[in-house]
Amino acid sequence: MYSFTSICHSLGTRDVAFTFGLNPPSHAAIYNQRNGVWKSPEAAVVSDFHLPMRSLEVKNRTSVDGIKGLRLITAIKTPYLPDGRFDLEAFDALMHTQIMNGAEGVVVGGTTGEGHLMSWDEHIMLIGHTVNCFGASIKVIGNTGSNSTREAIHATEQGFAVGMHAALHINPYYGKTSLKGIVSHFEAVLSMGPTIIYNVPSRTGQDIPPTVVGKISANPNMAGVKECVGNDRIKEYVGGGMAIWSGNDDECHDARWSYGAVGVISVTSNLVPGLMHELMFGGKNTSLNSKVMPLVKWLFGEPNPIGLNTALAQLGVIRPVFRLPYVPLPVEKRIEFVRLVEEIGREHFVGDGEVKVLDDDEFVLVGRY
Repeated sequence: MYSFTSICHSLGTRDVAFTFGLNPPSHAAIYNQRNGVWKSPEAAVVSDFHLPMRSLEVKNRTSVDGIKGLRLITAIKTPYLPDGRFDLEAFDALMHTQIMNGAEGVVVGGTTGEGHLMSWDEHIMLIGHTVNCFGASIKVIGNTGSNSTREAIHATEQGFAVGMHAALHINPYYGKTSLKGIVSHFEAVLSMGPTIIYNVPSRTGQDIPPTVVGKISANPNMAGVKECVGNDRIKEYVGGGMAIWSGNDDECHDARWSYGAVGVISVTSNLVPGLMHELMFGGKNTSLNSKVMPLVKWLFGEPNPIGLNTALAQLGVIRPVFRLPYVPLPVEKRIEFVRLVEEIGREHFVGDGEVKVLDDDEFVLVGRY
């Protein structure tokens, strides 16, 4: 076994530098070493060595104001191949449909996109893929939140490194913290770039109260809040000059036109993007809102994204593949969806094939992928 020092003496320091890919040291460094006085040669530092991105670096991305004005943001579905890997061809088709129907942003790897069922490598890869393929046409918001502050910091650094325009961050769930801890958690990630805070107590088990939002609202990277508590809370925030997106498709029309919300971060727009665009851009339209409500009610009869996954498979735009623990809706609900499509009009839904009632044995459930 040879030590690095013995190799230096055998080959000569300059040869070792070339052998290990280093710049050769200066003559002064060699002279000092040969006289028995070790001095780390300054030139032995690799000139282009890559260091991890730091949150305070200036990065080329969208301004906060470029996020605050987005009215229709789709929480995009992640489709799968039969072995459970991402179906990027189907994903790209879904993205193209969103852009063609006027969606201004997408959340990648959110609850709807099943980010919680992805490895972080998968997660960041999908964000990067979306940016590279569609980032010039639509804003890409990466769900890089976590109940671990360490993970949230690391994922957000990576997300901005691959080009996402903004981050979506949830408060720590399951292992809940104090209100002061929530503030500290958000402050740790807000320094990195435009950020939307996501409040959904039905999933996290803990509300993010206005007192917490007030403490972080002065941060220049705070774009706004995706709020699921209700329209009264939205009205309170809007009165204080904050940008708010409704996180409830059943309340988003009123949130937009009666309570001052900027728009919606929507699940339903995966299915009827044109109708959701009209609800957010076309002015108050109670008739259209009423037309869409039966579909919204059907979608959320079971925890999201079970209904959406089932519906997109029935429309033929994704393969009927589910990553467990999600399973398709029962056959009676699948029959009901076909009726809803006929009532609303097939032309309003994504895809161009016939909507079908799939049999149980047509679905693929994947536990290892």
